[in-house]
Amino acid sequence: MLPTRDGVGPSQVALPAGRWTCMLDFLVDRFPAISAAEWSARMAGGNVVDRAGSCVAPEQPYVPYGKLYYYRTVPDEVPNAAQACVLFEDELLVVADKPHFLPVTPSGNYLQETLLVRLRRQLGLDALTPLHRLDRETAGVVLFAKQPATCAGYHALFADRAVVKSYQAIAPANALLQFPLTRTSTLVTSDQFMQMREAPDDASRKPNARTEIELMEMRGTQARYRLRPLTGKRHQLRVHMAALGLPILGDRIYPTLMPQGGDKIDDPLRLLAESIAFRDPVTGENRRFSSRQQLHFPAASLA
Repeated sequence: MLPTRDGVGPSQVALPAGRWTCMLDFLVDRFPAISAAEWSARMAGGNVVDRAGSCVAPEQPYVPYGKLYYYRTVPDEVPNAAQACVLFEDELLVVADKPHFLPVTPSGNYLQETLLVRLRRQLGLDALTPLHRLDRETAGVVLFAKQPATCAGYHALFADRAVVKSYQAIAPANALLQFPLTRTSTLVTSDQFMQMREAPDDASRKPNARTEIELMEMRGTQARYRLRPLTGKRHQLRVHMAALGLPILGDRIYPTLMPQGGDKIDDPLRLLAESIAFRDPVTGENRRFSSRQQLHFPAASLA
């Protein structure tokens, strides 16, 4: 396994059959958004390597059917003031309490300012691996495995739906709906970038998303809900709440995709992964971890 560098693990790209004469030609063709000068600089800095970790030079002859590994950089990455805390750590797991607007893993313009890279550096754990997803806009509990050999067992828990997850959300109140209720539907990708949507009812289409929704309290025009996803589709909770006419406060994707802009720190998505529970596949013990964060009603809803 290749080492991490400053908390960042290497990305990889396969080398297919082709007519490229050298490694630089292939990389420029494969990643057109990155210039030849940038790739040459990365190579000169030792940030492009082969499977053995040996540096790859720009003029090195292209050889197909192998892999290249490269360490990403994000020039002028915007600092992120959001800070997570570690709720729990033992020899197997690290459990973090993620704030709104902090990505879990590197992607796009986010690299050093991500929860995974920060924890790897803070704890000195190069092999730390996230065990599930949590949207950048969502706050709450995130699990990480410390040992690569145990990852498959923990991932199997999520695949087998053997993990009990509970969320809180703040959304409009609706006295006409009877709670608790269960929303079951088929989620598919939308024509709009970033969005999922519910497909029309169709006897030939098997539902793939199910969420239990409980009313916890009402305050003026808003209410606090507990959401229990029984499946794990992308954006499931956000889609189901919007489909009920209860879009989660601060949601800039559902029901309407809004223009991308700066994060509204004073108006985050009111969605919190409040707890996660499971039977540990390694130790056999029952585990439960809870967030220390709270969702707050906007002042306008209390008028």
